[in-house]
Amino acid sequence: MSKTSARPKFQRIVLKLSGEALREPGSGDNISPQIVQDISKQIREIHKMGVQIAIVIGGGNIWRGLSASHRGMERTTADYMGMLATVINGLALQSGLEAVGISTRVQTAIDMQQIAEPFIRRRAVSHLENGHVVIFVAGTGNPFFSTDTTAALRANEIGAQVILKATKVDGIYDEDPKKNPKAKKFDRITFVEALTRRLQVMDSTAFSLCMDNKMPIIVFDMMQSNNIRNAVCGKKVGTLVTA
Repeated sequence: MSKTSARPKFQRIVLKLSGEALREPGSGDNISPQIVQDISKQIREIHKMGVQIAIVIGGGNIWRGLSASHRGMERTTADYMGMLATVINGLALQSGLEAVGISTRVQTAIDMQQIAEPFIRRRAVSHLENGHVVIFVAGTGNPFFSTDTTAALRANEIGAQVILKATKVDGIYDEDPKKNPKAKKFDRITFVEALTRRLQVMDSTAFSLCMDNKMPIIVFDMMQSNNIRNAVCGKKVGTLVTA
């Protein structure tokens, strides 16, 4: 099946990107314009297929609140700084998407009217239905919650069909594949199995939200060419976590 004839399996998705995904390995830059451009082109490809796309982006390339709190910073302040880092990444991604012809809206959980819209669920859904890509930034607006939790929360709020968790690993393994070359990769696993095996799919709050609401998660390597499109079209990519 050609790219042009491929049909999406999912009509509305949440794409979860880590902040680290925007950083070029070995580079001193927190955000690589080239990587932003490459990601934007992959998103444009599925946008042309009519898929409604919401994006949740992390801020770990700039600041990690939890790590800072472990080094002595007050946790709430550290987490708010992390939320602001996601805003920077979201604006960078907005710029990249609009450079390739994709209309976007950035919605923030922390009020900053001169930079982004406030998160309003009905408005976000309306934007998606009108063909805009919506980028959710500033996490949930609360400390102690990760952007994984934001992805789970927003996916359920907007009625997404799946969370696509883009990583630098090609799926979920029973052990760390970097430490054990013989680690087994799962093509499909249930929420219960992942919990029983204590596999690090998402943090516990995010994972519980997905499990309780039967929100499937596809964990895949975004650095592999066409993986976002293949995941959207229902091809075997990474690992599917489902009920």
